[in-house]
Amino acid sequence: MKYTYYPGCSMERSAASYHKSLMAVAPKLGLEFAEVDDWNCCGATEYMSINKMGASALIARNLALAAQEKLNGTLVAPCSACFLNLSKTDHYMAESKELTGQVNEALAAGGLSYQPGSVKTRHLLPIITQDVGFDAIAEQVSKPLYNLRVAPYYGCLIVRPDYPGDFDSTEYPMDMDDLMTTLGAEVVDFPLKTQCCGGHMTQISEPTALELIRRLLKNASDYEADVIVTLCPMCQLNLDAFQDGVNRHFGTDYHIPILYFTQLMGLAFGVDQGELGFGSEFIDARPALEKITTEPPAKPKRARRAKEALPMPGEG
Repeated sequence: MKYTYYPGCSMERSAASYHKSLMAVAPKLGLEFAEVDDWNCCGATEYMSINKMGASALIARNLALAAQEKLNGTLVAPCSACFLNLSKTDHYMAESKELTGQVNEALAAGGLSYQPGSVKTRHLLPIITQDVGFDAIAEQVSKPLYNLRVAPYYGCLIVRPDYPGDFDSTEYPMDMDDLMTTLGAEVVDFPLKTQCCGGHMTQISEPTALELIRRLLKNASDYEADVIVTLCPMCQLNLDAFQDGVNRHFGTDYHIPILYFTQLMGLAFGVDQGELGFGSEFIDARPALEKITTEPPAKPKRARRAKEALPMPGEG
């Protein structure tokens, strides 16, 4: 399976371990990614609030370039912010002929144009869990992650509003939970799995950001998670790089490694840690990874489904 691939800025810098581990596991799953030629930054989140048309044109340029690839009409974005911006811009343009006209007028200066719906942007996670599928993933597991307690953290950007409709729940999705179970890990209940990490709030109001991060760390700690596994470069950076700041500010003592789901896939597939970007995290993952055993637990715990774990209003 070959997809057009938009890496975004972070995959080449702060999230290099995400990119590295993805490239290590992709061939084992029959995945091939063709990077969009001459892609540009998606503008992160702030630009859309300042200049909607300008931000949309910046983002749509990537969609126009991806449409030229003519692979299978799917653009894969591993970064949650990039995924949201790309899918949101496509959605906004489809809703507004005026915006589409303005964006295409701007793109025309570079010899480009984009018609909404020409490309469907999807996050990397459902490409792996749904297109590849759990059976194919299980076939690649040679070193199960037995006895590693994992808290899957999705963040707030990919399941809300989920324009592609890839996820089963906007509050308690289960794709990554089931993926970790397939790898042999013990998935803990994590009620805050879709709560915000603060995003760029660390640069605007650090006390606010530290409180948001503290809540996530406490929730994972309360359920005795060995690691938090995520799929978003911003989430990974905030929970990892600012964990010491949380400890200083609140007098806590959290030491929870924050890893990418592709890194744990690589471990379970028998890939060497050096090929998966381990060692670049601020909170050393080695003590947690040393808990992995060759024998399964006597009574393995499986992730509870969404309705059992966190009833929504009117359910149950």
